[in-house]
Amino acid sequence: MKQSKRTLSVAPMMDWTDRHCRVFHRQITKHTWLYTEMVTTGALVYGDVERHLRYDDVEHPIALQLGGSDPADLAKSAKLGEQWGYDEVNLNCGCPSERVQKGAFGACLMQEPQLVADCVKAMRDAVSIDVTVKHRIGIDHNEEYGFVRDFIGTIADAGCQTFIVHARNAVLKGLSPKENREIPPLRYEVAYQLKREFPELEIIINGGIKTDDEIATHLQHVDGVMIGREAYHNPYSMAAWDARFYGDATPQKSREQVLEAMIPYIRAELDRYGPLGLRLNSITRHMLGLMAGLPGARGYRQMLSDARRLAEGNPELLLEAAGRLRLAA
Repeated sequence: MKQSKRTLSVAPMMDWTDRHCRVFHRQITKHTWLYTEMVTTGALVYGDVERHLRYDDVEHPIALQLGGSDPADLAKSAKLGEQWGYDEVNLNCGCPSERVQKGAFGACLMQEPQLVADCVKAMRDAVSIDVTVKHRIGIDHNEEYGFVRDFIGTIADAGCQTFIVHARNAVLKGLSPKENREIPPLRYEVAYQLKREFPELEIIINGGIKTDDEIATHLQHVDGVMIGREAYHNPYSMAAWDARFYGDATPQKSREQVLEAMIPYIRAELDRYGPLGLRLNSITRHMLGLMAGLPGARGYRQMLSDARRLAEGNPELLLEAAGRLRLAA
């Protein structure tokens, strides 16, 4: 299979793929590309840049996803991302939420391909790192292939080489973001056709993909696969990716070794921000699915959700929770 640096990636997910989540995921897979939650240009141009852009060096390779539609603001934000050391800047043209639409960005931008092209050009002129676009395959009930083909063609003319294709339409009115991830049908063949029509572009497919065998099948047609909720709810499903898809012979960590690897990070974060600045739960909440499918997993989740124990701020709680599984076994 053709391998690229973005052969596999974990999707940007609001409220989920924060910096703590990404450090946790990096303990499971070394090579998979990680994405931030969407950060709006307003948050960077007018807000607290450090709060939105800080990350741990272990997270590389890491991409910053931006939400915005003003070329100048996107250029400034992309430049900040490059200055902070991000490996890629990604423009969100796929989020269907009404809150995002009110800001005139996200999936509704697919209706204005020339504006997206202007945004991409402004960002590419400002930075030397990759500028990529994540988008849907259509808007509302328009399922014509020509719509997404022309969108990609226009953006590619502005210099974008990498497109992350969420293989569903975005319904802008009447469906919640959750429903938009479930109700519009998946049409993977559209992404395959885009790759055939634009062989020089990097086409990455996203949407509803769960198993390694599904990933392998998609990689026969496109350059990369982006996994979303499966990576979050069942994170250890990523444990075999480095060996299978990147040819890395390094032995994968066990689940307990992943927990052990997180303890120094948690201690450092607690020391840096203190109990009032950082709650243990803000890190451990991302780790609840680590034991998914194992006997004793429920006890593990219960312990990592115990407010009293979490308030103690002791990261050794992770290993105590793992002991629930050993007892169950």
